[in-house]
Amino acid sequence: MTKIFCDIADKVLIKKFNKKKIVKGFTTNPSLMRKAGAKDYLNYSKEILEITDKPVSCEVFADDIKNMISQGLKINNLGKNIYVKVPVTNSKGKFMGDVIKTLNNNKIKLNITAVYTFTQTQKILKKINKETKVIISIFAGRMSDTGKDPLPHFKKSLKLSKKYKNVEILWASTREPYNYIQAKQIGCHIITVPPEIIEKIEKFGKSFKKLTTDTVKGFLLDTKKSKFKI
Repeated sequence: MTKIFCDIADKVLIKKFNKKKIVKGFTTNPSLMRKAGAKDYLNYSKEILEITDKPVSCEVFADDIKNMISQGLKINNLGKNIYVKVPVTNSKGKFMGDVIKTLNNNKIKLNITAVYTFTQTQKILKKINKETKVIISIFAGRMSDTGKDPLPHFKKSLKLSKKYKNVEILWASTREPYNYIQAKQIGCHIITVPPEIIEKIEKFGKSFKKLTTDTVKGFLLDTKKSKFKI
């Protein structure tokens, strides 16, 4: 079973999607927080946690080990359903293994983000215990955007993680509804999906005949609205 997490920081949308049974959790990041209009990062995160008791990932945004750990500890204190999101490297490309190990040893649930390769997954697994929950978020969509196939990295990461019952592999940067099918087929534990794509997933099951007639009806309606003539 591949769980669907909603990738959003907008509180109005979180309230709406929290009511959907299909949504099992939420993921945020500093960019989504900014887009949602957050001014006070910790208070805004706390307000999200007041809306839902489902898992919520909130990300550190420091770029050095000391401050990442400090921010991670503060974020973790916001609620029991929080996952502290930590980038696999900082902006200089340095592996944040010390941050991962320190927070993990403090029994803090982690979501390791911005992962692109199974070798990064391998490095992460060497830094964690086999008890505290860890999500490894692999950015499939952004990988595909550069013309690279994400599936081999997922399959190898899933194989590596089998020894860790506390680790879940997450399909991140979803681009289209069919990515959910792909994630299910390879056995991903979680896929994080924007709200508009979740709504499309909910409509799965239309026949090709229905798709054809709906498409043609759409064309016909637009021609009438435009009063086209030939």
